[in-house]
Amino acid sequence: MIDSTSGTVFLACYRAFSDEVPIRRSSKDDKEFHFQNWVAERIAEAGFSVLPTKRNSYPDFSLCEYPEGYEVKGLTHPGRQADFDCNSQVAGGYHSGRTIYYVFGRYPKRVSGNEYQVEDMVVCHGDFLNAERNYLHKNDSFRGFGSYGDVLVRDRKMYVAPTPYALTEGTVGEFTLIAPSGSRLGQNSELFQVGELERVESDRVVVHYSFDLQKNVLATGDADNPTAGTVHRFTAYRPKGASDKEVKMKKSQVPAQLAWSEVSDFQDS
Repeated sequence: MIDSTSGTVFLACYRAFSDEVPIRRSSKDDKEFHFQNWVAERIAEAGFSVLPTKRNSYPDFSLCEYPEGYEVKGLTHPGRQADFDCNSQVAGGYHSGRTIYYVFGRYPKRVSGNEYQVEDMVVCHGDFLNAERNYLHKNDSFRGFGSYGDVLVRDRKMYVAPTPYALTEGTVGEFTLIAPSGSRLGQNSELFQVGELERVESDRVVVHYSFDLQKNVLATGDADNPTAGTVHRFTAYRPKGASDKEVKMKKSQVPAQLAWSEVSDFQDS
């Protein structure tokens, strides 16, 4: 297992938090990039350079000299924290030859100015969210809908995955790094263990879906999971000097499937 940059990046985030380095937004209309920019500054402080980014690129930050990338998800508090949108790319720990880490940070929703502090953070390996490696995302479309038969219908997938806050106990109000057990994190001496976590692959997985345009009914079909029962083990860490609150899996987790009406209840207003 090669060394990961995640420990170094995580510690840079924690030091900035400890030094009360604020998130800065350009205006109240900046609802997306302010936290990304804060994380980008921490990656640079950790000594890593990133490839030029484009809007809607995945991951948000791909490192130049290491086969790793960071996808950033800012969460307002109070607000949606149980799940997050994956726009056209399902969450996972591997993409185009890179190991992917997710950076989840919560910050206050109601602020009067354009500077505010990070409240807590979870940096986690993408496999903690989804360990699937063989699925290839593809959007598609067809024409022939409508009374004249010339309306195009686009099948543009959006995935909604649970956050570490929904999956675990002990992460709210803390800075936590979740990495595959046995990972070499670059600065392990500055981290200490606060939990051992396991995720077990399900017996059945959805393999296809269809939508009846007349009845407005979405139907799915599943199949046996060839890797059912596989256990993925992770270790939770904190920076030395931080809280030793234990991190563990929640007993009651997100259901295997959520109806869209249930998912939309988590949307920010």
